[in-house]
Amino acid sequence: MPLTSFSYDSQHTQEFNDSALRYYRSPPPNAQLGYGYEHWIRRPEERSRVDSLLKAVDRVTEGQHKKMNLAEVGVVAWRGVVTRLLTAPYEDREGWEMNVMFINGTLYLEEHRTETQIMEKNNIKPQHRKMMYYGYAFESYCTTEHSRPAASNQSDRSSHNSDASGWGGHVDTNIQWCSVVKTKLGDTKFIIGGEVDCSDGQYKGTTDTFVELKTSMAIRGAADEEKFERKLLKFYFQSFLLGVPKIIVGFRTPSGQLTTTQSFQTMQIPRMLREKSGHKAHKSNATPWDPSMCLAWCHQFLTYLKQTVVQDSDDDPSHQKDSVKEEVNRGHSPNSTTVWRVSFVPREGARVVKLDKSEVEEVVNGEDRVGFIPRWYWDKVNSATHTSHQSSVRSSSAAVQPAQGAVGGWRI
Repeated sequence: MPLTSFSYDSQHTQEFNDSALRYYRSPPPNAQLGYGYEHWIRRPEERSRVDSLLKAVDRVTEGQHKKMNLAEVGVVAWRGVVTRLLTAPYEDREGWEMNVMFINGTLYLEEHRTETQIMEKNNIKPQHRKMMYYGYAFESYCTTEHSRPAASNQSDRSSHNSDASGWGGHVDTNIQWCSVVKTKLGDTKFIIGGEVDCSDGQYKGTTDTFVELKTSMAIRGAADEEKFERKLLKFYFQSFLLGVPKIIVGFRTPSGQLTTTQSFQTMQIPRMLREKSGHKAHKSNATPWDPSMCLAWCHQFLTYLKQTVVQDSDDDPSHQKDSVKEEVNRGHSPNSTTVWRVSFVPREGARVVKLDKSEVEEVVNGEDRVGFIPRWYWDKVNSATHTSHQSSVRSSSAAVQPAQGAVGGWRI
Protein backbone atom coordinates (compact mmCIF):
# COMPACT_ATOMS: atom_id res chain seq x y z
CA MET A 1 0.00 0.00 0.00
CA PRO A 2 1.49 3.38 -1.01
CA LEU A 3 2.17 5.81 1.82
CA THR A 4 3.69 8.72 -0.08
CA SER A 5 5.88 9.59 -3.06
CA PHE A 6 8.58 12.12 -3.80
CA SER A 7 10.78 13.39 -6.60
CA TYR A 8 14.46 14.22 -6.98
CA ASP A 9 15.14 17.16 -9.31
CA SER A 10 18.19 17.73 -11.53
CA GLN A 11 20.18 18.75 -8.45
CA HIS A 12 18.98 15.60 -6.68
CA THR A 13 17.02 17.70 -4.24
CA GLN A 14 14.11 15.86 -2.63
CA GLU A 15 10.64 17.32 -3.18
CA PHE A 16 7.36 15.82 -2.00
CA ASN A 17 5.61 16.04 -5.34
CA ASP A 18 5.31 13.99 -8.55
CA SER A 19 7.27 16.33 -10.81
CA ALA A 20 9.72 13.57 -11.78
CA LEU A 21 7.05 10.97 -12.57
CA ARG A 22 7.25 9.66 -16.14
CA TYR A 23 4.55 7.93 -18.19
CA TYR A 24 4.88 4.83 -20.31
CA ARG A 25 4.79 4.73 -24.10
CA SER A 26 5.84 1.97 -26.46
CA PRO A 27 9.45 2.34 -27.65
CA PRO A 28 10.16 2.61 -31.39
CA PRO A 29 11.28 -0.57 -33.21
CA ASN A 30 15.02 -1.14 -33.46
CA ALA A 31 15.85 1.80 -31.20
CA GLN A 32 19.54 2.51 -30.76
CA LEU A 33 20.20 2.37 -27.03
CA GLY A 34 23.57 4.03 -27.40
CA TYR A 35 21.94 7.25 -28.56
CA GLY A 36 22.67 10.29 -26.38
CA TYR A 37 25.46 8.54 -24.48
CA GLU A 38 27.75 11.57 -24.68
CA HIS A 39 25.05 13.71 -23.01
CA TRP A 40 24.48 11.35 -20.10
CA ILE A 41 24.52 13.15 -16.75
CA ARG A 42 25.45 10.40 -14.35
CA ARG A 43 25.03 11.00 -10.65
CA PRO A 44 28.24 9.89 -8.89
CA GLU A 45 28.01 6.81 -6.71
CA GLU A 46 28.14 7.55 -2.99
CA ARG A 47 27.18 6.11 0.38
CA SER A 48 23.68 4.63 0.32
CA ARG A 49 22.14 6.83 2.96
CA VAL A 50 18.55 6.49 4.18
CA ASP A 51 18.05 10.22 4.83
CA SER A 52 15.42 10.92 2.18
CA LEU A 53 13.55 7.74 3.08
CA LEU A 54 13.49 8.84 6.72
CA LYS A 55 12.03 12.20 5.69
CA ALA A 56 9.23 10.24 4.03
CA VAL A 57 8.83 8.02 7.10
CA ASP A 58 8.60 11.08 9.31
CA ARG A 59 6.02 12.58 6.96
CA VAL A 60 3.68 9.58 7.07
CA THR A 61 4.01 8.86 10.79
CA GLU A 62 3.56 12.40 12.10
CA GLY A 63 1.35 15.44 11.55
CA GLN A 64 -1.30 16.05 8.90
CA HIS A 65 0.05 13.40 6.50
CA LYS A 66 0.08 10.65 9.14
CA LYS A 67 -0.98 7.26 7.77
CA MET A 68 0.48 4.82 10.28
CA ASN A 69 2.22 4.66 13.65
CA LEU A 70 5.99 4.31 13.63
CA ALA A 71 5.64 2.07 16.68
CA GLU A 72 4.01 -0.54 14.42
CA VAL A 73 6.92 -0.67 11.97
CA GLY A 74 9.43 -3.50 12.25
CA VAL A 75 11.78 -2.65 9.36
CA VAL A 76 12.66 0.53 7.45
CA ALA A 77 14.85 0.13 4.36
CA TRP A 78 15.30 0.94 0.71
CA ARG A 79 13.95 -1.63 -1.72
CA GLY A 80 17.44 -2.62 -2.88
CA VAL A 81 18.44 -3.75 0.60
CA VAL A 82 15.34 -5.90 1.07
CA THR A 83 15.81 -7.32 -2.44
CA ARG A 84 19.30 -8.44 -1.45
CA LEU A 85 17.90 -10.21 1.60
CA LEU A 86 15.18 -11.93 -0.38
CA THR A 87 17.43 -13.13 -3.21
CA ALA A 88 20.31 -14.25 -0.96
CA PRO A 89 19.42 -17.99 -1.10
CA TYR A 90 20.15 -17.98 -4.84
CA GLU A 91 23.03 -15.49 -4.91
CA ASP A 92 26.22 -17.32 -5.87
CA ARG A 93 28.43 -14.49 -7.15
CA GLU A 94 28.27 -11.23 -5.21
CA GLY A 95 28.54 -10.74 -1.48
CA TRP A 96 27.20 -7.67 0.27
CA GLU A 97 27.17 -5.85 3.57
CA MET A 98 24.59 -3.74 5.34
CA ASN A 99 24.54 -1.66 8.51
CA VAL A 100 21.79 -2.10 11.09
CA MET A 101 20.44 0.05 13.92
CA PHE A 102 17.62 -0.81 16.30
CA ILE A 103 15.55 2.13 17.56
CA ASN A 104 12.32 1.84 19.54
CA GLY A 105 11.81 -1.70 18.30
CA THR A 106 12.36 -0.86 14.61
CA LEU A 107 15.24 -2.23 12.53
CA TYR A 108 16.80 0.36 10.22
CA LEU A 109 18.85 -1.14 7.40
CA GLU A 110 21.38 0.62 5.17
CA GLU A 111 23.63 -0.79 2.46
CA HIS A 112 27.28 -0.54 3.47
CA ARG A 113 29.73 0.64 0.85
CA THR A 114 33.43 1.08 1.46
CA GLU A 115 35.33 3.98 -0.08
CA THR A 116 37.09 1.48 -2.33
CA GLN A 117 33.77 0.11 -3.59
CA ILE A 118 32.45 3.62 -4.26
CA MET A 119 35.61 4.47 -6.19
CA GLU A 120 35.32 1.28 -8.25
CA LYS A 121 31.68 2.04 -9.10
CA ASN A 122 32.65 5.54 -10.23
CA ASN A 123 35.48 4.22 -12.39
CA ILE A 124 33.96 1.26 -14.19
CA LYS A 125 35.35 0.13 -17.53
CA PRO A 126 34.00 1.98 -20.58
CA GLN A 127 32.37 -1.17 -21.94
CA HIS A 128 30.46 -1.79 -18.70
CA ARG A 129 29.55 1.88 -18.48
CA LYS A 130 28.04 1.73 -21.95
CA MET A 131 25.98 -1.35 -21.09
CA MET A 132 24.73 0.42 -17.96
CA TYR A 133 23.67 3.33 -20.13
CA TYR A 134 21.62 1.08 -22.41
CA GLY A 135 19.17 0.51 -19.55
CA TYR A 136 18.73 4.23 -18.95
CA ALA A 137 18.33 4.89 -22.68
CA PHE A 138 15.59 2.26 -22.86
CA GLU A 139 13.77 4.15 -20.09
CA SER A 140 14.02 7.35 -22.12
CA TYR A 141 12.58 5.70 -25.23
CA CYS A 142 9.76 4.19 -23.13
CA THR A 143 8.68 7.27 -21.20
CA THR A 144 7.33 10.77 -21.60
CA GLU A 145 6.60 13.64 -19.24
CA HIS A 146 2.91 13.68 -20.05
CA SER A 147 0.21 11.18 -19.15
CA ARG A 148 -1.58 9.44 -22.00
CA PRO A 149 -4.93 7.66 -22.06
CA ALA A 150 -4.48 3.97 -21.24
CA ALA A 151 -5.92 2.98 -24.61
CA SER A 152 -3.22 4.88 -26.47
CA ASN A 153 0.31 5.01 -25.13
CA GLN A 154 1.90 6.14 -28.36
CA SER A 155 3.39 9.58 -27.76
CA ASP A 156 4.33 12.38 -30.08
CA ARG A 157 7.77 11.30 -31.15
CA SER A 158 8.81 14.62 -32.60
CA SER A 159 9.51 16.14 -29.16
CA HIS A 160 12.96 17.27 -28.01
CA ASN A 161 13.97 17.96 -31.64
CA SER A 162 15.91 14.72 -31.54
CA ASP A 163 17.32 12.82 -34.51
CA ALA A 164 16.35 9.59 -32.77
CA SER A 165 12.72 8.68 -33.26
CA GLY A 166 10.90 8.43 -29.96
CA TRP A 167 13.74 9.75 -27.83
CA GLY A 168 12.33 10.94 -24.50
CA GLY A 169 15.15 13.27 -23.53
CA HIS A 170 18.75 12.99 -22.43
CA VAL A 171 19.47 10.84 -19.41
CA ASP A 172 20.04 12.51 -16.05
CA THR A 173 20.23 10.01 -13.20
CA ASN A 174 19.88 12.77 -10.63
CA ILE A 175 16.19 12.88 -11.53
CA GLN A 176 14.07 10.13 -9.98
CA TRP A 177 10.54 9.46 -8.79
CA CYS A 178 10.18 7.28 -5.71
CA SER A 179 7.29 5.52 -4.04
CA VAL A 180 7.20 4.66 -0.35
CA VAL A 181 4.97 1.75 0.59
CA LYS A 182 4.05 -0.34 3.59
CA THR A 183 4.00 -4.12 3.37
CA LYS A 184 4.27 -7.11 5.67
CA LEU A 185 6.21 -10.34 6.03
CA GLY A 186 4.74 -12.64 8.65
CA ASP A 187 4.00 -10.36 11.59
CA THR A 188 6.64 -7.77 10.65
CA LYS A 189 5.53 -4.54 9.00
CA PHE A 190 7.90 -2.83 6.58
CA ILE A 191 8.24 0.67 5.20
CA ILE A 192 10.12 0.37 1.92
CA GLY A 193 11.10 3.09 -0.56
CA GLY A 194 12.31 2.74 -4.11
CA GLU A 195 12.42 4.31 -7.55
CA VAL A 196 9.52 3.66 -9.94
CA ASP A 197 10.33 3.95 -13.64
CA CYS A 198 6.94 5.09 -14.88
CA SER A 199 3.16 4.87 -14.77
CA ASP A 200 1.08 3.32 -17.54
CA GLY A 201 -1.70 5.89 -17.59
CA GLN A 202 -2.73 8.50 -15.07
CA TYR A 203 -1.27 7.98 -11.60
CA LYS A 204 -4.06 7.99 -9.00
CA GLY A 205 -2.13 7.25 -5.84
CA THR A 206 -2.15 3.45 -6.15
CA THR A 207 0.41 1.02 -7.53
CA ASP A 208 -1.92 -0.39 -10.21
CA THR A 209 -0.31 1.59 -13.05
CA PHE A 210 3.35 1.21 -12.01
CA VAL A 211 5.75 -0.20 -14.62
CA GLU A 212 9.30 -1.47 -14.17
CA LEU A 213 11.57 -1.17 -17.23
CA LYS A 214 14.48 -3.56 -17.75
CA THR A 215 16.89 -4.50 -20.52
CA SER A 216 18.54 -7.83 -21.25
CA MET A 217 20.56 -9.41 -24.00
CA ALA A 218 18.50 -10.98 -26.78
CA ILE A 219 18.01 -14.69 -26.16
CA ARG A 220 19.96 -16.71 -28.73
CA GLY A 221 19.80 -20.19 -27.23
CA ALA A 222 19.11 -22.38 -24.21
CA ALA A 223 22.02 -20.95 -22.20
CA ASP A 224 20.77 -17.39 -22.71
CA GLU A 225 17.25 -18.47 -21.78
CA GLU A 226 18.40 -20.03 -18.50
CA LYS A 227 20.45 -16.95 -17.68
CA PHE A 228 17.45 -14.69 -18.26
CA GLU A 229 15.20 -16.87 -16.10
CA ARG A 230 17.69 -16.47 -13.25
CA LYS A 231 17.67 -12.68 -13.79
CA LEU A 232 13.90 -12.73 -13.41
CA LEU A 233 14.37 -13.46 -9.70
CA LYS A 234 15.71 -9.96 -9.06
CA PHE A 235 13.25 -8.40 -11.52
CA TYR A 236 10.41 -10.14 -9.70
CA PHE A 237 11.28 -9.10 -6.16
CA GLN A 238 12.19 -5.53 -7.10
CA SER A 239 8.70 -5.10 -8.53
CA PHE A 240 6.97 -7.28 -5.95
CA LEU A 241 8.19 -5.17 -3.03
CA LEU A 242 6.73 -1.91 -4.35
CA GLY A 243 3.58 -3.49 -5.76
CA VAL A 244 4.62 -2.92 -9.38
CA PRO A 245 2.26 -5.13 -11.43
CA LYS A 246 4.07 -5.06 -14.78
CA ILE A 247 7.65 -5.46 -15.97
CA ILE A 248 8.57 -4.58 -19.55
CA VAL A 249 11.86 -6.00 -20.77
CA GLY A 250 13.68 -4.66 -23.79
CA PHE A 251 15.89 -7.27 -25.45
CA ARG A 252 18.95 -5.88 -27.19
CA THR A 253 21.94 -6.87 -29.27
CA PRO A 254 25.49 -6.62 -27.83
CA SER A 255 25.88 -3.32 -29.70
CA GLY A 256 22.76 -1.85 -28.09
CA GLN A 257 20.07 -2.19 -30.74
CA LEU A 258 16.61 -2.95 -29.39
CA THR A 259 15.27 -6.10 -31.01
CA THR A 260 11.98 -6.73 -29.21
CA THR A 261 10.09 -6.02 -25.99
CA GLN A 262 8.14 -8.38 -23.78
CA SER A 263 5.71 -7.61 -20.97
CA PHE A 264 5.55 -9.75 -17.82
CA GLN A 265 2.87 -9.63 -15.15
CA THR A 266 4.88 -9.60 -11.93
CA MET A 267 2.68 -11.93 -9.91
CA GLN A 268 2.53 -14.47 -12.73
CA ILE A 269 6.29 -14.89 -13.15
CA PRO A 270 6.76 -17.73 -10.58
CA ARG A 271 3.85 -19.67 -12.08
CA MET A 272 5.14 -19.05 -15.59
CA LEU A 273 8.51 -20.55 -14.67
CA ARG A 274 6.93 -23.53 -12.89
CA GLU A 275 4.76 -24.33 -15.88
CA LYS A 276 7.71 -23.93 -18.21
CA SER A 277 9.91 -26.24 -16.15
CA GLY A 278 7.13 -28.83 -16.11
CA HIS A 279 7.51 -29.20 -19.86
CA LYS A 280 11.26 -29.71 -19.71
CA ALA A 281 12.61 -33.21 -20.08
CA HIS A 282 15.57 -33.00 -17.69
CA LYS A 283 15.42 -32.47 -13.94
CA SER A 284 18.49 -30.26 -14.25
CA ASN A 285 16.21 -27.77 -16.00
CA ALA A 286 13.80 -27.49 -13.07
CA THR A 287 12.44 -24.15 -11.86
CA PRO A 288 15.49 -21.89 -11.37
CA TRP A 289 14.15 -20.31 -8.16
CA ASP A 290 11.35 -20.56 -5.64
CA PRO A 291 10.02 -17.31 -4.11
CA SER A 292 8.63 -19.21 -1.11
CA MET A 293 12.16 -20.17 -0.10
CA CYS A 294 13.28 -16.54 -0.46
CA LEU A 295 10.45 -15.25 1.74
CA ALA A 296 11.04 -17.92 4.36
CA TRP A 297 14.78 -17.22 4.47
CA CYS A 298 14.22 -13.47 4.77
CA HIS A 299 11.72 -13.98 7.58
CA GLN A 300 14.06 -16.33 9.39
CA PHE A 301 17.03 -14.02 9.01
CA LEU A 302 15.19 -10.90 10.21
CA THR A 303 13.91 -12.85 13.22
CA TYR A 304 17.46 -13.92 14.00
CA LEU A 305 18.76 -10.38 13.43
CA LYS A 306 16.26 -8.84 15.83
CA GLN A 307 16.94 -11.52 18.40
CA THR A 308 20.68 -10.84 18.09
CA VAL A 309 20.49 -7.08 18.53
CA VAL A 310 18.06 -7.32 21.46
CA GLN A 311 20.18 -9.95 23.21
CA ASP A 312 23.32 -7.90 22.58
CA SER A 313 21.67 -4.86 24.13
CA ASP A 314 20.61 -6.97 27.13
CA ASP A 315 24.19 -8.22 27.64
CA ASP A 316 25.82 -4.79 27.24
CA PRO A 317 27.07 -3.67 30.70
CA SER A 318 26.11 -0.08 29.86
CA HIS A 319 22.46 -1.16 29.58
CA GLN A 320 22.09 -3.18 32.77
CA LYS A 321 19.73 -0.86 34.62
CA ASP A 322 16.50 -2.62 35.51
CA SER A 323 14.31 -0.12 33.69
CA VAL A 324 16.26 -0.50 30.47
CA LYS A 325 16.36 -4.29 30.76
CA GLU A 326 12.60 -4.27 31.16
CA GLU A 327 12.29 -2.29 27.95
CA VAL A 328 14.53 -4.75 26.12
CA ASN A 329 12.50 -7.70 27.37
CA ARG A 330 9.35 -6.00 26.09
CA GLY A 331 10.99 -5.65 22.69
CA HIS A 332 11.89 -1.98 22.99
CA SER A 333 15.29 -0.66 22.05
CA PRO A 334 17.42 1.10 24.65
CA ASN A 335 18.29 3.43 21.77
CA SER A 336 22.03 3.08 22.12
CA THR A 337 24.28 4.28 19.34
CA THR A 338 25.19 0.69 18.53
CA VAL A 339 25.60 -0.22 14.87
CA TRP A 340 25.67 -3.80 13.64
CA ARG A 341 27.11 -5.07 10.37
CA VAL A 342 25.53 -7.87 8.37
CA SER A 343 27.96 -9.57 5.98
CA PHE A 344 26.73 -12.01 3.36
CA VAL A 345 29.04 -14.43 1.58
CA PRO A 346 27.61 -16.46 -1.33
CA ARG A 347 27.24 -20.19 -0.65
CA GLU A 348 28.08 -19.60 3.04
CA GLY A 349 25.39 -17.38 4.53
CA ALA A 350 25.21 -14.22 6.63
CA ARG A 351 26.75 -13.22 9.93
CA VAL A 352 26.05 -10.31 12.26
CA VAL A 353 28.70 -8.44 14.25
CA LYS A 354 28.61 -5.33 16.42
CA LEU A 355 30.88 -2.55 15.19
CA ASP A 356 33.53 -1.08 17.46
CA LYS A 357 34.00 2.65 17.99
CA SER A 358 36.39 3.17 15.07
CA GLU A 359 34.11 1.24 12.71
CA VAL A 360 31.11 3.32 13.79
CA GLU A 361 33.12 6.49 13.14
CA GLU A 362 33.80 5.22 9.63
CA VAL A 363 30.05 4.80 9.15
CA VAL A 364 29.36 8.30 10.47
CA ASN A 365 32.03 9.66 8.09
CA GLY A 366 32.32 12.98 9.88
CA GLU A 367 28.67 13.84 9.25
CA ASP A 368 26.02 14.96 11.75
CA ARG A 369 24.76 11.46 12.52
CA VAL A 370 24.25 8.89 15.21
CA GLY A 371 25.56 5.79 13.49
CA PHE A 372 24.09 6.12 10.00
CA ILE A 373 20.91 7.82 11.24
CA PRO A 374 20.83 11.60 10.62
CA ARG A 375 20.90 13.57 13.86
CA TRP A 376 17.57 15.31 13.27
CA TYR A 377 15.75 11.98 12.97
CA TRP A 378 17.54 10.45 15.93
CA ASP A 379 16.60 13.39 18.13
CA LYS A 380 13.00 13.26 16.96
CA VAL A 381 12.38 9.56 17.56
CA ASN A 382 14.12 9.72 20.91
CA SER A 383 12.01 12.66 22.05
CA ALA A 384 8.79 10.89 21.08
CA THR A 385 6.98 8.48 23.37
CA HIS A 386 6.24 5.08 21.86
CA THR A 387 4.27 3.59 24.71
CA SER A 388 2.14 1.42 22.45
CA HIS A 389 4.98 -0.28 20.63
CA GLN A 390 5.04 -4.05 20.74
CA SER A 391 7.91 -5.87 19.08
CA SER A 392 7.73 -9.65 18.98
CA VAL A 393 11.02 -11.54 19.02
CA ARG A 394 10.57 -15.04 17.72
CA SER A 395 12.89 -17.87 18.63
CA SER A 396 15.48 -18.65 15.98
CA SER A 397 18.52 -20.83 15.67
CA ALA A 398 21.87 -19.18 15.07
CA ALA A 399 22.18 -20.88 11.70
CA VAL A 400 20.78 -18.61 9.04
CA GLN A 401 20.32 -20.92 6.10
CA PRO A 402 17.57 -21.13 3.46
CA ALA A 403 14.33 -22.35 5.06
CA GLN A 404 11.50 -24.35 3.60
CA GLY A 405 7.98 -23.06 3.01
CA ALA A 406 6.46 -19.62 2.79
CA VAL A 407 5.30 -17.44 5.64
CA GLY A 408 2.13 -15.44 5.86
CA GLY A 409 1.85 -11.81 4.82
CA TRP A 410 3.44 -11.46 1.43
CA ARG A 411 1.48 -13.24 -1.26
CA ILE A 412 3.10 -15.29 -4.01
